[in-house]
Amino acid sequence: MLSPLGATGEDRPAPSVAARARRWFTGRMPLADYGVLCGTLHRHFRDEPDTQGRWFHVNLEVDAPDGRYRCAVDVDSKHSAIGVQWKVLTLFSSVLEPASALAPGYHDLARTSGSGAVDFQRHPALADRSGRAPAWLRALLGRLGAPHPWVSGSCLEASRALEPLLVPGRPVMVFGEPFDHGGPGMHNIHQNQGDPYGSQWWPDNGTWQDGATMTRREDGRYDVFLSKFSTQADKTGPDGHPL
Repeated sequence: MLSPLGATGEDRPAPSVAARARRWFTGRMPLADYGVLCGTLHRHFRDEPDTQGRWFHVNLEVDAPDGRYRCAVDVDSKHSAIGVQWKVLTLFSSVLEPASALAPGYHDLARTSGSGAVDFQRHPALADRSGRAPAWLRALLGRLGAPHPWVSGSCLEASRALEPLLVPGRPVMVFGEPFDHGGPGMHNIHQNQGDPYGSQWWPDNGTWQDGATMTRREDGRYDVFLSKFSTQADKTGPDGHPL
């Protein structure tokens, strides 16, 4: 069955023919495009449930100067008994700069530290500090906030974790890959590295290109929702492939 994003029997859209050709000619492996949409949240809604009562995305409608975008945030996987994994945290806007200072609209981001791009494993405000790092480094990073381990559960539990952040009228930043079929939108709003060798998403692996949803509270801080698939590695090398 075709998903709303054109995937065939998968929870994530397969790379397009054009994207695969571009990677073959250029040797470029990660996502074809990556950036952040800055706008105002209009509303959100869940996918229609499948025959087993599951849905695979919570969809955001975001208003920007060039129109209303549809952004599909993954909350389940057809290939995982435990759905996706996620974490929710609240961050000061200063740790999200320069992305948090961008004007409304879509912005391409360089896939490097300091560009505003997101990397779940390398961004100091987003990485899981619950045990992998040495004690002295955990103590230092702890000044940014509490550790942020992943939570696993069903599509219902993941949706219930995300939806309180989705207050209509809030400024929002959505990181991921843009698309323009059927109107402007964003997808791949999840971890985009660590997919295993042999999977159709192995070529998409890359660092500093993870997707995320962030909405700004009245006090200026951002509520942040991050998600990944259970098959994706928690630790990757400089090419984004699993270690």
